[in-house]
Amino acid sequence: MKIIVIGGTGLIGSKTVERLRKRGHEVIAASPNSGVNTITGEGLAEALAGAQVVLDLANSPSFEDKAVLEFFETSGRNLLAAEKAAGVKHHIALSVVGTERLQESGYFRGKLAQEKLIRASGIPYTIVHSTQFMEFLNGIAQSGTVGLTVRLSPAYVQPIASDDVADAMADVALSAPANKTIEISGPERARLSDLVARYLKAMNDPRTVEADAEARYFGARLNDQSLVSDDNPRLGSITFEEWFAKSAESK
Repeated sequence: MKIIVIGGTGLIGSKTVERLRKRGHEVIAASPNSGVNTITGEGLAEALAGAQVVLDLANSPSFEDKAVLEFFETSGRNLLAAEKAAGVKHHIALSVVGTERLQESGYFRGKLAQEKLIRASGIPYTIVHSTQFMEFLNGIAQSGTVGLTVRLSPAYVQPIASDDVADAMADVALSAPANKTIEISGPERARLSDLVARYLKAMNDPRTVEADAEARYFGARLNDQSLVSDDNPRLGSITFEEWFAKSAESK
């Protein structure tokens, strides 16, 4: 099959491209650097010619409310229109567990707008909701840092390693469209404040974590159901300890 991966040079995209190529498929890692731009439309028609499957793994370069919404709406419209013209048989998008529950956040409003465009497009689709990536724990710590204190919600999270996400995305790409949302999740549930504290301690980071139920997560207040899946998710196999040991080795 010819498979297009939008955002194919990013964290998840590059790993997914590698897995699909190893399975013998023709895979194009599409990004603005390769001349394919979903915002301007540049290169889309040429890249999608003859493609059966498109995975949209692109993310907004800005987390500012208006910019995020414009990115996902413009990119989504341009990509879906090009897919319809090219006769693409399966559109796959990576989104976030809890998107519909976190509409206080401009980022999640942008993701929900993207999902609505997909459902209305008429193209067979699968939307994959993932829990937070372990690779983003440092960014989450940064978002709550003031001085040497990190204020974070104690709500439950169940983070997943990017390798497990890429495995799932490759499998979905080679499966029939589900025409619904499916969910993927890490193997272990923990409180966000506790997990980030473990991460910082393992990194020998001097910051301390303070659990605060009012602390916002990219603009949204969390509860214990916000970021976890109880919808029979596909579970990754990599634990936090295994992920940390592997990532420490690679540095």
